[in-house]
Amino acid sequence: MLAVLGLTAQEEAVYRLMLGRSSVEATDLAMMAALSERQVAQALTGLIARGLISATAKDTYTAAPPAVALGSLISERREELRTAEVALATFAEEHRSAMAGRTIGDLIEVIIGVDALRQRFLQVQHAATDQLRMFVTAPFVAVPPGENTAEHAAVDRGVAVRVILDRSAMTEAGMVAEIVDSLRYGVQIRVVQELPMKLVLADTDLGLVPLAIQAGVTPGAVLLQRSGLLAALDALFETTWRRAYPLELSRLDSDAIAEADAEGPTELDRKLLGLLMAGLTDQAAATQLDLSLRTLQRRLRYLMDLAGAESRLQLGWHAARNGWC
Repeated sequence: MLAVLGLTAQEEAVYRLMLGRSSVEATDLAMMAALSERQVAQALTGLIARGLISATAKDTYTAAPPAVALGSLISERREELRTAEVALATFAEEHRSAMAGRTIGDLIEVIIGVDALRQRFLQVQHAATDQLRMFVTAPFVAVPPGENTAEHAAVDRGVAVRVILDRSAMTEAGMVAEIVDSLRYGVQIRVVQELPMKLVLADTDLGLVPLAIQAGVTPGAVLLQRSGLLAALDALFETTWRRAYPLELSRLDSDAIAEADAEGPTELDRKLLGLLMAGLTDQAAATQLDLSLRTLQRRLRYLMDLAGAESRLQLGWHAARNGWC
């Protein structure tokens, strides 16, 4: 837990054992922590150096209050991070200046292999300071659904995250759950019938475009620096975003699955309508909702009767007009 402040696991364990005790002897700490006396001595030396404890007598130690001792360490780390951010801005500007006038070959990096691709995918997202934009298509080779930790980290930094999904990607296992989680976290998500490629754009400075994926071929991608090609991908994203169908949490999320009544659609019905309006087939929607195809179609028939609709098009119009999804 305190590794981010530079403490080892042994130092953290010893410090926590000392909290709430007026003073503790080194031998007692060794017994309580199940560590050797040498390990405890090393931990105590490190804790004293960081100001987390003090020696009150021979082989007897007292812990400093966490609010004071840890607060000081946290302040130091914040200052170090601010210094690093200034350095990042300086290095980025130096890099842009150095890249001015370079050939297109200098602006493109080819990445080969799943591990290298995953690393660059996360790095590009971490590089975003203003906006992060992505095209998401299946299959998921480097980062499966639910494993993109960098997306939430970007939102936490205040980065605006927008994602456009290929409809086929919504049928992948675990994808709807990830969409719901991302929407809850503040990510904007839209869906289109088909996307031409995968894409990650960090501000207007970096772009990651995975290469075509073929069976038996090592996956790869190209990392683009600021250039005319990157500007074209920027325009492609914005054009696609304007025509994409927005997904909303209320249409996909439901913690309660209830039976229908004569008053209107249940939460399950709303989720079903949201998936179908997003373009999923009956079978894909049934799989995501853990329903049989027959049950789903029976629910649809009920909803059409409830809405007085003779077709699914009329049902969709009625649902949108009456706030069913």
